[in-house]
Amino acid sequence: MAATWLASGRTARLARWWQAIALCAMAALPAFAGDGLVRDAGTGRPVPFATLMVGTELRRSDAQGRFDADEMAPGAPLTARAPGYARYRGQVVAAQPQVVALQPLRPKALYLSAHGIGSAQLRGDALQLIDETELNALVIDVKGDRGLVPYPSAALAATGLPQPLVTVRDMPALLQDLRGRGLYLIARIVVFKDEPYAAAHPAWAVHDANGSVWKDREGLAWIDPFRREAWERNLALAEEAAQLGFDEIQFDYLRFPDATGLKFAEPDTEDRRIAAITGFLDAARSRLERHNVFTAADIFGYVAWNSNDTHIGQQLESIAGHVDYLSPMLYPSGFSFGIPGHRDPLASPYEIVHSSLQRAIQRTSLPGLRFRPWLQAFRDYAFDRRAFGEREIRLQIDAAEAAGTDGWMLWNAANRYADDGLARDEPAAPAAAPAK
Repeated sequence: MAATWLASGRTARLARWWQAIALCAMAALPAFAGDGLVRDAGTGRPVPFATLMVGTELRRSDAQGRFDADEMAPGAPLTARAPGYARYRGQVVAAQPQVVALQPLRPKALYLSAHGIGSAQLRGDALQLIDETELNALVIDVKGDRGLVPYPSAALAATGLPQPLVTVRDMPALLQDLRGRGLYLIARIVVFKDEPYAAAHPAWAVHDANGSVWKDREGLAWIDPFRREAWERNLALAEEAAQLGFDEIQFDYLRFPDATGLKFAEPDTEDRRIAAITGFLDAARSRLERHNVFTAADIFGYVAWNSNDTHIGQQLESIAGHVDYLSPMLYPSGFSFGIPGHRDPLASPYEIVHSSLQRAIQRTSLPGLRFRPWLQAFRDYAFDRRAFGEREIRLQIDAAEAAGTDGWMLWNAANRYADDGLARDEPAAPAAAPAK
């Protein structure tokens, strides 16, 4: 069930109590003029390295959760975010120490494609499942695998590309409804796999050895990641999604094609590939930072294990510092060769997920909260075509939670989900009968 963050009288009193504790904690720290504090709304502990926007000015909290609160005009917009928490939106308070309380949040999401979000049936089924289970988030295609944008988009119009299909006529109204349900909303943007843009700008596409526009196994063309002049399409869509009110922008297909013999605008070396991918993420962060929105990158599952860039520009340690969340695709069906100690991935869904996350956490020295994996909620395609049901899905979820991740996401390309493996919400207890 989607979380609601409306404080009852009891929680409001607790919040005031924790605020008093936080102020005492501030007093105990070495102070500088105009201290503010970012804290955990549940525990009262300081939240280090949060990002704040005061009006249009960027600020950050330090390792003790403190930030410079000087020259903050009363009533000015104040926003904040930190991995593992919901976004904060408020105002500068007059004549008080500025204490920003962030609510812990672990998104547990379903994926809906551009068609799925526009389908009353598929969207309705997803929302019913959210109401009945532990789910509290949606990943929604803002630009899908075939370049489809589901809503009338000014960013798309600016590229000169046609929009032959619209599945959601009023995206602002739909998002307002979803936010009203307490959902955490993630905008998925497929970046370099982009048939419409490559067709419109063949000079910017990936080419084969003969100089023709290269097509992948689905018959789709890709934009060359080295072509920085082509980045604007995705950056503008990301900013538009942030302005629409999405909590997080998730970049998928943020990589080079996993094929050989291709021609690019620059020499195809590992260092250059990595620089292109991290360069795009830096451009996205610069564009999005003022919107108080999180960023995430989807990465291959084997990126957690390979020390190189897997020949696609995804090198784990290099990407880690450029996004708020890393989202490895830990589908057991995608681990063709297994992992050390577990050569049959279908027999070991827990170990595939948990060991891969532990490996990534160890390599990056990041906390588990900086990871939110994709989990398999679809039939196997690589081995014996078995269905992934209650046991397989629950084992993956348990593995992610044991690794301390910031939630998890279920992938099913057809957007057809059951409650298999999901914890059910407990029905509300009936009100006690009045005493006689």
